[in-house]
Amino acid sequence: MIEHELLFLGLLMEGPKHGYEIKRQLEEELFLFLGLKIKSIYYPLRKMEKLGLVAKDLGREGKFPEKFVYSITSKGKKIFDHLLTENFLSIERPYFNIDLSLYFLPYVDQKIAKRRLRARVIFLKRIKRDLESIKKNLKKTSKHLLIILEHDLDLVSAEIKSISKLMETIS
Repeated sequence: MIEHELLFLGLLMEGPKHGYEIKRQLEEELFLFLGLKIKSIYYPLRKMEKLGLVAKDLGREGKFPEKFVYSITSKGKKIFDHLLTENFLSIERPYFNIDLSLYFLPYVDQKIAKRRLRARVIFLKRIKRDLESIKKNLKKTSKHLLIILEHDLDLVSAEIKSISKLMETIS
């Protein structure tokens, strides 16, 4: 839940939002970069409201029906700062799904292993192209998303390089 709290509180740091705005921003912008799929936004918001991290007010825009508008409280801002700091300093050894296959590499026919690794590189290059395309089309105001894209591109490039090097060692 800590990841969700950080996410929701961070979105509310930009200013008050109604539930649909939060959901739209998660689906259209953040899911692309974080890969988080959130089934319900209202359950975590209710939980954070009970903890005093967010406040819920009734609001109306023009002739539209009334909606609940969520805003971050001063307690929520303190928790957000704490969670953000904790997240910056949290370092875990990265695990890649391919690591298990590489462990059992001696049990795979070398030609098949090389073919599968080549397919992985092709797929990674496609991901890299997609990320570069997103980067090219990204609005200049999205500096924080550009930082994430650069990081992801570095990681994908490193895996392409590593798998390519591994393929050279397989005879």
